[in-house]
Amino acid sequence: MAAVTEGGLLGNRLRYKQLASGHRSGFEPVLLAACVPAQPGETVLEAGTGAGAALLCLAARVPGVHGIGVERASTLVALANENFIINGLNDLSAIQGDATALPFAAQSFHHVLANPPWFSAADTASPNAARDLAHRATPGLLESWIAELGRVVRPKGSISLILPAASFATAAAALRAQKCGTITLLPLWPRAGQAAKMVILTARKASLAGDKVLPGLVLHDDTGITASAQAVLREGMALP
Repeated sequence: MAAVTEGGLLGNRLRYKQLASGHRSGFEPVLLAACVPAQPGETVLEAGTGAGAALLCLAARVPGVHGIGVERASTLVALANENFIINGLNDLSAIQGDATALPFAAQSFHHVLANPPWFSAADTASPNAARDLAHRATPGLLESWIAELGRVVRPKGSISLILPAASFATAAAALRAQKCGTITLLPLWPRAGQAAKMVILTARKASLAGDKVLPGLVLHDDTGITASAQAVLREGMALP
């Protein structure tokens, strides 16, 4: 059995088990969850859920949300379901599946979210095979993920993605192909004045409202994590 470590999310309000090596959670799932405009009683799908960090954070902020995570690695599916149980979040579950061939009917969910693989063929491979598999993007993979997310989300429902900044144009074009509008770009600045390495894109299916760029979130300053980032990462506040 793979080695597991236990830590916490949202200032340790949530217990969180994950693999000791391989794919491990960072800031990304917590920030992604903070952008999902879910309401109690609505249904949410996360593609590539890993050990369930994003759904855990979303359910902590929005009690009563119903979430399903799809993950191809059976070990991570088991961990995600264990994390949901130990936190008493019985409206969350994870299943094994492929994000490019989701086992759901069209228009099944109010909201969908994902942190798709994004390492290109030119990027140095991780020495850990599981980590490399979780992050490696083959040509056309991002478009395939977005096509499936666009298929299963309801009209006016939201799609939320966290991506490297270099991928936002490709993702926006793929969202347009799925008849998504109101595409919103939220840059994640490492420090004030530095170029964003990661961004969050959100969109609405079948929306005609205009696109926009938000002010973004500065993650670090000279004292460490900024107060605005702490409000999301530790206190579970929503992002705009």
